[in-house]
Amino acid sequence: MTNNFLFEPDMAAKTIRVVREFNAPVEKVWKAWTEADLIEKWVAPKPWTAKFKIMDFTVGGISLYLMANAEGMKHWVYAEFTAIEKGKSFSTTGMFCDDEGYPVDEGPKSYRETKFSSIDGNRSKVEQLITFTDESTIKWFVEGGFKEGTIITLDQLDEILAEPHLIA
Repeated sequence: MTNNFLFEPDMAAKTIRVVREFNAPVEKVWKAWTEADLIEKWVAPKPWTAKFKIMDFTVGGISLYLMANAEGMKHWVYAEFTAIEKGKSFSTTGMFCDDEGYPVDEGPKSYRETKFSSIDGNRSKVEQLITFTDESTIKWFVEGGFKEGTIITLDQLDEILAEPHLIA
């Protein structure tokens, strides 16, 4: 069964639209996107790993995790939750971080809206719209392998969703 992946950058609007279907009910997909122990299993493209320092999934709360590889490369990922509609959507403001995970407030930001919906066959669709404040940042994402990394991580999520004992 196809999972209908869409990656649609709009450089003029400074947006990237990502759509992906999953062979799992929306409740399981929602949990996989909102619980730190589950996110850590799929969000970093292998051989990278992810480890949360903070996951406060509330409006005004933050998500902060470290992606690292065996060679010692590290990238902090920071987001503040700006809206949550349980089981249906959440929105974040993302910022770059320093090497300790502290956000660089004066740097470029991105705004991400993630929506979840049920589709035929007890399947789910996740739609994201990422809006960037800076042209150089969207260019960096589009040209820097973000699409390829997104494909890898969402395929890894498929594997997690297929394991019935991992997500009840």
